[in-house]
Amino acid sequence: MSDRPDRVVVHVDGGARGNPGPAGIGIVVTDERGRELARANDFIGVATNNVAEYRALLLGLARASQLGAREVEVVNDSQLVARQVTGEYKVKKADLKPLHAQSLAALRGFERWKVRSVPREQNELADGLVNDAIDAGGPTT
Repeated sequence: MSDRPDRVVVHVDGGARGNPGPAGIGIVVTDERGRELARANDFIGVATNNVAEYRALLLGLARASQLGAREVEVVNDSQLVARQVTGEYKVKKADLKPLHAQSLAALRGFERWKVRSVPREQNELADGLVNDAIDAGGPTT
């Protein structure tokens, strides 16, 4: 039996204080039962909330791929990013277009994927990692 999870849930969050302002990202990867497999965060400098959300998505997908997952469910608290990635909304801002394209390319690396948006309260751990990164001005894990 392999240690590689077939399916993972990736909680991602990004945020900026000031928008744009000092920004951080945080991710938590779990298996289907909620057992934590990985977590990470980083301070990304000055960015907008939406740029930070996309950067968190890219980090989360990279970690899921490194773990060998074939299926990924992304959970975030940004309806904009979730709806842009699923094609429901168009990407209009020039600074988000390359991040959107990179995100779609990363998602194509999985056999199956879905992205869903939840209220911030249901994404507390990733949100906390964002604030830790901004407070520290760098990675804390």
